[in-house]
Amino acid sequence: MFALRYQQGRLGVAEVPEPEAAGEALVRVRLSGVCNTDLEIARGYAGFEGTVGHEFVGVVERAPGAPELEGRRVVGEINAGCGRCELCLAGDSRHCAGRTVLGIVGRDGAHAEFLRLPASNLLAVPDSVPDERAVFCEPLAAACGITERVAVPAGARVAVVGDGKLGLLCAQALVVLTGAGVTLVGRHEGKMEVARRRGVETLKADELPRSAARSFDVAVEASGSPDGFRTALSLLKPRGTLVLKSTFHGRTELDAAPVVVDEISIVGSRCGRLRPALELLERGAVDVESLVHEEYPLSEGVRALERAAAPGVLKVLLKP
Repeated sequence: MFALRYQQGRLGVAEVPEPEAAGEALVRVRLSGVCNTDLEIARGYAGFEGTVGHEFVGVVERAPGAPELEGRRVVGEINAGCGRCELCLAGDSRHCAGRTVLGIVGRDGAHAEFLRLPASNLLAVPDSVPDERAVFCEPLAAACGITERVAVPAGARVAVVGDGKLGLLCAQALVVLTGAGVTLVGRHEGKMEVARRRGVETLKADELPRSAARSFDVAVEASGSPDGFRTALSLLKPRGTLVLKSTFHGRTELDAAPVVVDEISIVGSRCGRLRPALELLERGAVDVESLVHEEYPLSEGVRALERAAAPGVLKVLLKP
């Protein structure tokens, strides 16, 4: 099969053996989505080598122990745990010390013709959800995962900093799931319009009014930049909560003084569970179609990642 791989400092499409399922499900990929994490891996983030990609929708070819999934369209939880530790036995492998992560840690990913995952990681996609929506399930789950880490009451004020793919999904998900007043802080009028159509207020990052400073209960940093981190921190009320969503290859300097003086809580938020996201997609509660910028064949995977890194581009999809 063909796969988009990062090896020895180079990104390229290579012909490789079809993955050995070894008791896991074998999934034929129908569509995969390029994520900022893919771009960071191509810059050396996490030291990963292999097939990149973790956002996908596909069809199950084989599923030992779960024949009901065979022939079904599925999406998949990207963390595969050891199955023996306390976390795995409790049904949540996201922090299993021995886990592999699809296209990120120790497991070949989704920008390929086939991938493998434990059958227990897979969720059947309703017939009413087309591939172009289903492929957003994993990043939307990451957005929904904020509510696992932070209690956001209906009357709260929430700022989401960053109007890229992740920021737009976070803002929309928080409006639907919490009923809080959500404001997206961004730099691109066209992108912010997507959020406005879904009931999200917007502010230009370089035109923030003085009244915005220290006025939000929760700030979500989804820009992946040091400037975004500083902006998010400046928006928080005393005893507010800063949620960090972005991962990137680099360092962010932290001025600890305002964190200590204002007693700010800093919370990391990584992967969410897929089922709540799949339900939002089935309901049409979140606009993901407006985020699709372009689609490329897998054979043009390198070009697709280059395009995804260009300013102003939102979601780029790959089709085997």
